Parts: sequence; structure tokens; C-alpha cells
Amino acid sequence: MNRTAGFLIVALSGACFGALGLFGRLAYAAGADVFTLLFLRFTFAGAVLAAFMVAMRQPLPKGRLLVGLILLGAVGYVSEAGVYFAALQFAPAGLVALLLYSFPALVALLQVLVFRERLGRLKWVAVVLALCGTGLTADLRQGAVTPTGVFLGLLSALLYAVYVVTSARVAGKAGPLVSSTVILSSAGLVFGLAMLVKGPSFPTTGLGWGAVVGLSLISTVAAVFLFFLGMARIGPVNTSLVSNMEPLTAVVLSALFLDERLSLRQVFGGALILTAAVLLARSDTPGANLKPPEDAAAEGPA
Repeated sequence: MNRTAGFLIVALSGACFGALGLFGRLAYAAGADVFTLLFLRFTFAGAVLAAFMVAMRQPLPKGRLLVGLILLGAVGYVSEAGVYFAALQFAPAGLVALLLYSFPALVALLQVLVFRERLGRLKWVAVVLALCGTGLTADLRQGAVTPTGVFLGLLSALLYAVYVVTSARVAGKAGPLVSSTVILSSAGLVFGLAMLVKGPSFPTTGLGWGAVVGLSLISTVAAVFLFFLGMARIGPVNTSLVSNMEPLTAVVLSALFLDERLSLRQVFGGALILTAAVLLARSDTPGANLKPPEDAAAEGPA
């Protein structure tokens, strides 16, 4: 029963993360821009997590570990999240989520190119499937898909892969709650500075502010909490597999609420990408914890 509950909890976490695109598009439609939206998201989420830290009496890390976490948030997470949410302005939310999920294959390639790891035959098959799926999914014949949107979606996957590899070597030492709090708060500070330089653009409707709250509490705080709660019950590999609910949820929500549709070619390409993610998780590579222990730190794609 405990194991079954774990699968359901992780599936719910994936569904929460899958709503990122929906909340983002709704906030944009209400007048928010990228910098303002992400400042609000990360600041709200960081404040909630900081309150949990105080309640649980967890101290901040010190020295090089604290600096490392701040850099992960201020550079790594800011870069990936900024590019991901910029992509939502140029391509359907479901497509952007599917393109992001090519990151497990990119993690495997980084392990080969940077750390000289040898991949087995199954892992190479997964990498090829992911690359083929990405090519099919990036279907520019779709009217709603632009080269800019595809480029930014793929760039977000590459940045996320680098973030995964880096955070797996830094964030785990501090624990998930502390790491997530520092990383998200650092990202919020950077986006806040960018917002002040550009000028804030807040949502102008109640629905827009509701989307901001949903993005912060549902797709960030609740998603991270449920992810770690479920992983404690079913382990990291099973968690990575079930987390494929995330892009599937994004596609469904986009179709239901944003009237966004994917072509059959894109659906087939997305299926190849998700199959590759499953194969890589089952092969138990260093990236098999495909969500670094959110990352490791701030779970979620963006």
C-alpha cells in the first residue's frame, strides 16, 4: 500500500509540474512578462520553503556549499527557467514540455563527453531515439510553431542537462529542502533585479494573479514536496519513470484549456522522447535520477 501510494504521489507531482506551461501562458495573456512572472514565482515559492525551514529548524549551509547553491540558482536555474518560459511565448506549451524532456539523453551525452563515461548499447539506443523524437517533434509546418520557439525549447533542455549534472555534485550535500530554498530564492533575486532594470509588468486580471499563485504553489512548492515524498517510497529510478507524467500532462492541459494541438508527427516524436527517458532511467545511469536529488535541488523543469 505504501508503494502504491508512492507511485500515485509522484504521478501527482508530475501533473503539478505539467501545469507550468498552462499557468505561464495564462499569466502572459494577463499582461505579465518573463522577468516579472519568474520573479513572482520564485520569490513566493522561496518564501514558503523558507518558512518550512524555520518551522523545521533547519539552518542555512555555510561557506563553499552556500556559495555553490547560490550560483546554481542565480546562474543555472535562472538560465534554464528563463529560456523555458521565453519558449512558451513562441511555441505551444505541450511542445515545449516535450522538447525539454530530451534532457535525459543530453545528460547521458554530457557524461560521455565531459566525464568520459562509457554508455552501453541500451543507453545509446535511448539517445538515438531521443534525438529522432526531437527532430519529429520540432515540426515547423505547424502554424503555431516558430523556429525561435523550437530553438529556445531545445536550449532549455541543454541548459537543464548541464544543471542536472552540476547540481547532482553540489546540492545533495545540503538536503532537498535547504537546497531548494536557497536555489529558488537566489533565482528570484536575480529575476527581481532583471525586472527592475526592464520595468515590472504585473498581471492585470484576477485570472492572471491566480496563474501566478498556481505557478508558485502548485507547480513549484507542492510539486517539489510531492516529488521527494513519493521518491522516499518508491526510489529514484521508479520516480524518474513516473515523472514522465509531466510532459503528458502539459500536452493534455494545453489541449483542454489553451486549444493547442500537436500533429501526429509531433505526438510520435514525443512518444520517442518519453521512451528514451524511460530506457535511460531503467539503465540506472548517473542521470537516472533524472530529477537531480528539482533537482536535487529545485525539482522540475524550469
